[in-house]
Amino acid sequence: MPAAGTPAYSAVPSTTESLTPIWRPSPNFGERKGGLKPSLVVLHYTAMDSAQAALDRLCDSACEVSAHYLIGRDGSLWQMVSEDRRAWHAGAGEWHGQTDINSRSIGVELDNTGFHPFSEPQLSVLETLLGQIMRRWSILPEQVIGHSDMAPGRKSDPGPRFPWQRLEHSKLAGRRCQENSHKNQVQTFRALARSAGYTAEADDDTLLAAVRLRYRPWGKGPLVPADLEPLPK
Repeated sequence: MPAAGTPAYSAVPSTTESLTPIWRPSPNFGERKGGLKPSLVVLHYTAMDSAQAALDRLCDSACEVSAHYLIGRDGSLWQMVSEDRRAWHAGAGEWHGQTDINSRSIGVELDNTGFHPFSEPQLSVLETLLGQIMRRWSILPEQVIGHSDMAPGRKSDPGPRFPWQRLEHSKLAGRRCQENSHKNQVQTFRALARSAGYTAEADDDTLLAAVRLRYRPWGKGPLVPADLEPLPK
C-alpha cells in the first residue's frame, strides 16, 4: 500500500495533471462483480462534522463503508479506493433496473452535514474530478446521480442544498427538461421517473420526495406539473 500523502493509484491514467488526490487507503473494498466497469458516479454527503471524521470512518474496517473519493470543504481531495475496485458506498437500491450499484459506480463523498451550502472550493474540485472520471470511463452526464436517486426513501444525499443545476450547466449531470406540457397525473409522473432511472420500489409519496431532492428540493405538497418538467421525456 502507498504511504499516506502519496498520489492515489488509478487503474486508468488521468487525462490531466490538475488533481493529485491524497492517498488514504481504506480496507473496505473488493472486486467489481461480473467483470463490471464503472458506468455511474454516485454523489454523497458525509453527514458528519468534519472531513477528518468522515475519513476516519471510511477507512475503519469495523464500519464496513468506503468511497473512492472524499472532497473536503476547503477543496482537499482524498482517494481511498482505486477506481477499478468496488467501494462500499451505495448499498441497496437500483438505477434503470440495475442493482449492485457498487459494482457499477464510483462513489464521491462531499464533506457536508446536509444542512449548509456546499463551498466553492469543494464544488470546483468536484467539477474537475467528475470531468476526469467521466473521460476515463466514458460516463455520460445522465449517469451522474445522487445517492437519493438510486435509494428513494432510504437516502437523502447529496441533499436539497446540492447545486445540481450547476453540474447540468457544465454538462456534468443530465439536464432537466424545460417543457411544461404534461398533465398532473401520478401515472405519468411514475412512468417518467422510471424512464429516468427511478426503478427502486417506492410508494408515490416516497418517489416524489426522492425526485424532488434531486430536481426541486424546494417543492412542497402534492404532485404538481412542475415536478414533471425536469424529468427526461
